[in-house]
Amino acid sequence: MMTMMMMDPLASMASVVDSRRKSTTTAAASSSAVADSQPESTVSSSSSVKGNVGGAGQRFAVLSYEQVKRLHSVMDAVVPIHGRGNFPTLEIKLKELVQVVRAKLERDGVKVRDIRVNGGAASYILAADGAQQSYNDLDLIFAVDLSTQRHFDRVKTAVLESLLDFLPEGANKKRISSCSLKEAYVHKMVKVTGEGDRWSLISLSNHGGRNVELKFVDTMRRQFEFSVDSFQIVLDSLLVFYECAEMPMADNFYPTVVGESVYGDFHESLYHLNQKLIATRNPEEIRGGGLLKYCNLLVRGYKAVCPVTIKSLERYMCSRFFIDFSDLQQQQQKLENYLTNHFVLSAAEDGGEGDALDGVGGGGGSGSRGERCLIYDYLMTLHRVVDESTVCLMNHERRQTLNLIEELAFQVYFQEQQRLFHKHHQQHSCCAATSSSSPFNATIHYGNAFYYTPYAATAAPPAHSNHPNYSHHPYAWMPCA
Repeated sequence: MMTMMMMDPLASMASVVDSRRKSTTTAAASSSAVADSQPESTVSSSSSVKGNVGGAGQRFAVLSYEQVKRLHSVMDAVVPIHGRGNFPTLEIKLKELVQVVRAKLERDGVKVRDIRVNGGAASYILAADGAQQSYNDLDLIFAVDLSTQRHFDRVKTAVLESLLDFLPEGANKKRISSCSLKEAYVHKMVKVTGEGDRWSLISLSNHGGRNVELKFVDTMRRQFEFSVDSFQIVLDSLLVFYECAEMPMADNFYPTVVGESVYGDFHESLYHLNQKLIATRNPEEIRGGGLLKYCNLLVRGYKAVCPVTIKSLERYMCSRFFIDFSDLQQQQQKLENYLTNHFVLSAAEDGGEGDALDGVGGGGGSGSRGERCLIYDYLMTLHRVVDESTVCLMNHERRQTLNLIEELAFQVYFQEQQRLFHKHHQQHSCCAATSSSSPFNATIHYGNAFYYTPYAATAAPPAHSNHPNYSHHPYAWMPCA
């Protein structure tokens, strides 16, 4: 159940926002994250912490055969790592990648305590109906010692050398530097060293949006945001099975694999996952990105375990969001990055064309038509939560953020209508070519803060379709903000 620790009034968070706003430059200079976004979740202990939390249920559980089989399918699947420029695409299986990286780390004197799958992939593996549980990035945690800067450097070297091993035959590996490999295959790199935090992240590029994220963790202050994303699956026994087993996996012959919920109660978390329920502990510890994750859960049909306390949770998350992202530019960058990484669309869906809206809904991936429609609904859900639960900003600052969210929502809507218009236009090109008065010869205009576009009907309006810009007329003026 959700545990709300109201140790300090929300007004204190408002004062922190104000102080952060005055010292944004100083705070940015002292940050040790080397990435285009701040870390969204932090951890209080190493990934190998054991035991129960405050008398809660058992943290650990043994996976069933069906779950182990699903884990095997994830680890055995070929994931393309796309290179920039003339660098070829690397076809890599996760089980081979983690074995190579671990071997190179141990060769360089970096002991690996364990390796785990977490995030959306772990939820997909454990869910009762995995087909209904989508995921984007493939998150792998290596529990290692990062007590010195040299250990961080060894981690980076091990990953880049591993990529070198996966280059196709015939490649002149001697002429390829580690810097070139980083520019070609690394999507982002993050290094965090602070009070209670020592970890780094190396994300490998995938144009389909399913980036392979290798996280090397010594300590973290918080490992999860909500119970449904708190799962970690220990891979060590499965890796031993791959190395030693001479028979294929079967229902009477498979390794014992252990999963952990860092939320504190594995079975309660699994119940929340299967029933689409939102719960957390110590919400005041959730970083600013928790607000975006919360709205993502809402738009996918999740509901609060305890509706009575959900408003307090929303106020905590809104306050923390504005603490971590205090100016409008940071908010826009964070929101656009989140949309790009969590609402990914394939090139086929875009008709082979790039996105009309830079940074929003792009990136390619496993998204579907439903994923595309969710982007608008997500932004309007975020708009509602920020509008109703923000208590730490002055009125004009709050209006600026709301206008930013609304503008992005209208751009997403316009982009979708434009895509449908061009698709319909191509289908009727023969008829349209003979009739200059055809409505599909109309031009889509933008001016005076309004879009004008022939409305192309979508499969179904979003849940919050009472918004005035969601018109049901064949032609509509849509306000931008």
